[in-house]
Amino acid sequence: MKNWRYFLLFCVSSCFIILSTSNIWAQCPMCRAAAESNLKEGGTFALGLNAGILYLAAVPYLLVGTLGFIWFRRYKKAQEGSN
Repeated sequence: MKNWRYFLLFCVSSCFIILSTSNIWAQCPMCRAAAESNLKEGGTFALGLNAGILYLAAVPYLLVGTLGFIWFRRYKKAQEGSN
């Protein structure tokens, strides 16, 4: 029962954070327009922006993958040790 309280608290706080950050959604079209106009003028701002987005997207996947691999290795060692 105690875990459900934490889960409910997490859900409510997540919803509050998502709903209170409505100004964030307005920035995507502005960045896109700035990147497109810079690219049309021969600038490289859009290429750097794309590289930054890929970097920011890759880091969480690498962290979760690394932690999952470490967990899997330890789980396999524990299974082999108990047999």
